[in-house]
Amino acid sequence: MKTVEQIKLPILKEMEFFETKFKASMISNVSLLNRITHYIVRRKGKQMRPMFVFLVAKMVSNGQFKERTYRGASIIELIHTATLVHDDVVDDSNRRRGFFSLNALWKNKIAVLVGDYLLSKGLLLSIDNDDFDILKHISIAVREMSEGELLQIEKARQLDITEEVYFEIIRKKTATLIAACTAIGAASVDAPKDEVERMRKFGELIGISFQIKDDLFDYSEEKIGKPTGIDIKEQKMTLPLIYTLNNCSKKERRWLINSVKNHNKNKVRVKEVIEFVKQNGGIEYTETKMKEYQEAALGILDSYPQSPYKESLMTMVNYVIDREK
Repeated sequence: MKTVEQIKLPILKEMEFFETKFKASMISNVSLLNRITHYIVRRKGKQMRPMFVFLVAKMVSNGQFKERTYRGASIIELIHTATLVHDDVVDDSNRRRGFFSLNALWKNKIAVLVGDYLLSKGLLLSIDNDDFDILKHISIAVREMSEGELLQIEKARQLDITEEVYFEIIRKKTATLIAACTAIGAASVDAPKDEVERMRKFGELIGISFQIKDDLFDYSEEKIGKPTGIDIKEQKMTLPLIYTLNNCSKKERRWLINSVKNHNKNKVRVKEVIEFVKQNGGIEYTETKMKEYQEAALGILDSYPQSPYKESLMTMVNYVIDREK
């Protein structure tokens, strides 16, 4: 059995029912919009974020469930889908999960409008049901994701990013939405505020380790045996590179910065940078930091009694680190 299917087992019925509710939440009176949202639903990903909502809700409430847990999961998936649509426009990307992106099929103007529509549907789903606590969590996440993206763009131009700033970027850019999933899961079953905060922190820790793993992929070998180096080509300062910059000679540092700034499209130079980072401990240090966040997330789960939901969450935390793509 695949890991994702194993994780989903305790909430299989909830996820199937969620599919129906999520599709219904997208319906509009505009036929073009319905065609596009139908295309989105048919090409869905693993849906890890709704799974976080359901598993946390059931873990903290001893298997109890509420209607607003479904709403919380739908809101998360609507907002997440909206950000992906907007990201493809910003990145001028023509593919998403192996299929054509919306902007490739319907152009940027329509893609942006669809992203706005999904965002508004998510917010209204909260407001129409007086789920103002859920609305607060998701609104904070949207704000922080925007700040994280802009902070990364700003620092990519200057190439002066510190480790502290790197963690702030990934906390906002990636971890904040997963933190919203886990907080909303707890809030949806009326967990106490301190428990909602504990679950928010749990999601944040997973989100940070998830992004660090993504950054490590840039230094891994593909099946054809060539390193990817995409982050370097895009002048993204990730942890392996930041660590290496802070732990090499001034001459080597100048060479590294010059390579990323002025030679990031040169495949030979990018490969040299990747090898230099590997040889100077950048990968080992990054893996150590990633495991620290993983262990901290698992530590939060220790205070909960054994249950199928806790087991799935533990598997999920480990899956984030062990995944191969």
